Amino acid sequence: MSTELDLHLDDLAPADSEYAAQQFWSGDLSVLTEHHTAPHGSHSYVVAHDGSVTWGVPGEPQVAAIKVARDLSLNTFTMETAYHATVPFAQNWLIEHGCPPDQIAEVGAGFSTPADDLTVRIEAQIRESGARYEVIESQTSDYDPCEAWTLTRDGEAVEAPIRLFLEEGDSNAHTYTLREGAFPDEETALRWLDDRSTPLPQPPEHLGEAAALRTRAALARSAGSSEIPKTAPKAPPSPRQPYQYSVRYRGGCRERPLRLRGAPRRH
Repeated sequence: MSTELDLHLDDLAPADSEYAAQQFWSGDLSVLTEHHTAPHGSHSYVVAHDGSVTWGVPGEPQVAAIKVARDLSLNTFTMETAYHATVPFAQNWLIEHGCPPDQIAEVGAGFSTPADDLTVRIEAQIRESGARYEVIESQTSDYDPCEAWTLTRDGEAVEAPIRLFLEEGDSNAHTYTLREGAFPDEETALRWLDDRSTPLPQPPEHLGEAAALRTRAALARSAGSSEIPKTAPKAPPSPRQPYQYSVRYRGGCRERPLRLRGAPRRH
């Protein structure tokens, strides 16, 4: 996959007068992930970073989702675009507009990678959420702090339906984290963003999952100890072994664009 945008529009004319490609110059776009249908190439789906946004209104979303549909019998095409603060929401938009999910999930090499498995899981949650999240507002900052957030309304949440997805980049490690916070209303979420003196509130369902995992682990330990015969002789103590662990990194996302200008947080 090339990072240069090529929508394969040679010898094709726009099917309508509102030509979406006039809204951007391909030289400003760096392709993050793309899918072109085969064998006839009737559709293209692209997620790209738009570097020109850095010079525009501070805080505007910089990730473009682009869909091209070609009518090869008429040699015409139509184009739809939508801008998002983070890649998973752009991927979700393309999936909702017909892109096969597996074809747009992986972001090309050479970009920053998720810092942990939780980030990977939340990205997949957004990408595969369908129409679950209604985007209310977003903010992007490509200067310190290097971050992007999207405020949404979760259509499936029983408690705390306002969900904040906060992505924070580490330019030194070339990684980023994505976290989900839960709030009762928009005002509370925006106050937290301005203040940040407390941890990001966890979604209630995540707290329930953590408690369930602890309960299952305790039951497993209890069941394991009950299987030991009472008459079995005790084994001699074995020498203490050093604790071994491994850290596994999941790759395949992006690096932040060059930080040319800052965007202050909402006040």
